[in-house]
Amino acid sequence: MWLWSSMALAAVSLYLASWWLGRPLAQASASAGHMLPLFIRMLWPWVDVLAPVCRPFMSWRLRQSLEQLLYRADTGPPWTAHHLCALQCILAMLAAGASVLVLRSSVSAASVLACATVSAVLLATWPVQRLRERVRRRKLRMAREFPFLLDMTTLCVEAGLNLHGALRQAARNGPAGPLRDELRHTLSDIRAGVARQQALSHWAERCDLPALHHFVAAIAQADSSGMSLGPVLRAQADQRRSERFLRAEKLALEAPVKLMFPLIFCIFPCSFLIIAFPIAMKFLVLSE
Repeated sequence: MWLWSSMALAAVSLYLASWWLGRPLAQASASAGHMLPLFIRMLWPWVDVLAPVCRPFMSWRLRQSLEQLLYRADTGPPWTAHHLCALQCILAMLAAGASVLVLRSSVSAASVLACATVSAVLLATWPVQRLRERVRRRKLRMAREFPFLLDMTTLCVEAGLNLHGALRQAARNGPAGPLRDELRHTLSDIRAGVARQQALSHWAERCDLPALHHFVAAIAQADSSGMSLGPVLRAQADQRRSERFLRAEKLALEAPVKLMFPLIFCIFPCSFLIIAFPIAMKFLVLSE
């Protein structure tokens, strides 16, 4: 009893000492870190301290992929690729340490090592999986917003505005969301001197939407061939609208298939029990 109490107090003391030592290094990110979840805020001093240590061990391909993932997930200023790698290392160490403490007295050393390795790998990949899920939800939201934004751009072009003016009106009056924020970023790049087609291509790469890639390609083809943008944008808007309706029909047709599992394994057994119980009781009474 005294041994476990001493270990618990030592762990609490070590946590408080490490938090106090890492607090000054984390003050630079504290203003933006208040939006992080509670669990991440508790680990953030260690993450901020370990991030510079992870930097030399990261290849440029890994750094680029993590930075792209963080940007597409819209995580905000506190997060960098080094912070994400540091969080993965900390979670892996916590998982391995917890597995060793829990299993060291009940199973063999090989089993403890295997469980610690598996738990460390699973918990280390958890932040990346959460970010990918956030990217997926963000892309779905942008895919829902794009047809309306394209319709607004098409109406402005058909009313007499040029493409830049139409995009400005869409960014000003379009629905609030990540797609409008990315469009405003693109317009800022154009005002800063970036070529329009290059800025639009970067917009499509950042959003990673097939419909947006087709839109940018259609604009590039219309500019190179000297075509009028009105009919091109109208055809793009009609196609995007039809694709949205087809996607809604696909989801509606998938709903009965998704309901089969709860229907077979949850509703039907309960219904059979309710129907069969009185019949079974009658048979028991008759048999007596």
